[in-house]
Amino acid sequence: MRVLHVLDHSAPLQSGYVSRTLGILRAQAALGIEPVALTSPRHGAEAGPPTARVEREAGFDFHRTPTPARTLPGLGFRAEMAATARRLEAAVEETRPALLHAHSPVLNAFPAQAVARRMAIPMVYEIRAFWEDAAVDRGTTTEDSFRYRLTRAMETRAVRRAGHVFTICDGLRDDLLSRGIDPDRVDLAPNAIEPARLPPVTAKDADLARSLGLGPGPVLGFVGSFYHYEGLHLLLDAFPAIRNRWPDARVLLVGGGPEEEALREKAAALGGAVMFTGRVPPEQVRRYYSVVDLLVYPRLRMRLTDLVTPLKPLEAMAMARRFVASDVGGHRELVEDGVTGRLFAADDAGALARTALAALDPAREAENAALTAPALDFVRETRSWSAVAARYLPVYERLTGRRIEGWRDTGT
Repeated sequence: MRVLHVLDHSAPLQSGYVSRTLGILRAQAALGIEPVALTSPRHGAEAGPPTARVEREAGFDFHRTPTPARTLPGLGFRAEMAATARRLEAAVEETRPALLHAHSPVLNAFPAQAVARRMAIPMVYEIRAFWEDAAVDRGTTTEDSFRYRLTRAMETRAVRRAGHVFTICDGLRDDLLSRGIDPDRVDLAPNAIEPARLPPVTAKDADLARSLGLGPGPVLGFVGSFYHYEGLHLLLDAFPAIRNRWPDARVLLVGGGPEEEALREKAAALGGAVMFTGRVPPEQVRRYYSVVDLLVYPRLRMRLTDLVTPLKPLEAMAMARRFVASDVGGHRELVEDGVTGRLFAADDAGALARTALAALDPAREAENAALTAPALDFVRETRSWSAVAARYLPVYERLTGRRIEGWRDTGT
């Protein structure tokens, strides 16, 4: 069965969105699905004009949508959706998929639904986050604005019109059910990891540590995109208290994003103890994880972070790395405090410092080391991409009337 995924953006860009996409595509291919994909004009806005109508990345074909011509203020989203619909219709003609699988934001859902209706193809919609909540974090709207309410209404309409809906976590699903959506039409496809690609880290990459000038440490770190909601400024606020106990401590920030300039300005007051690597190739990421003694996930408390589960703690669990995380709803859905990781009060630099110091305390080494084994078991048993991708297949079969052979015998 061929499935055409409709996406906001894709590889070669790096983001949690791309990591999830590639995990799904690889797992579906292993389960007997033939995945192809299409990206919206937003991919080109970040990656630049496509080199071809179809680009091969990470082993998959991505049909690219050109950026539409500039239009009148307020009509840009309509132009984007129209461009996506035109390119999607052509891609459907070329690839003849059995089903369309649109992924948030809602700007992908409406074009996919229109094309599915015109071409008599079933369609499912997957929500990774509510677009209106992400806009609040970016500062482009507020929760009581007309734009926020309009986007929320669009999302609800898209959900009602989809053949089936998937969300990545209970927080998003519960929010949809509160809007009156039939619970039988909404299933979970949670964030996950690929165990074979993220095996446990057993030794520090001494050459990398030396090249970065990390010294004796300990090293506190973050690997990912620098968005405001990640709360990385709180880590820098907490760092002086940590350095009082550990004078040689360092902070390693791996990645980049909208907050990088502000973080660099804040780090300048910490006397060279904070290091920025920029984005690194995906195949190098494990090396950077290996030189971090404690990963820190200080997400701020807001609707977005209370509803949405991140990928990064799962990656830390898979690689048997120690971490601390704020107690926002998305983290609490993944982390059992004191069993698979440590949680601290969100938005509180003092709480972050105290929890980090407890996680680094040599007198509590046995207690801290004991957290990694249950965390590793959790991701291997319940959060592999093969297990998550199998959740789509009964819905695909029901909507298409086709049987997908073999996957029931895989044990996923």
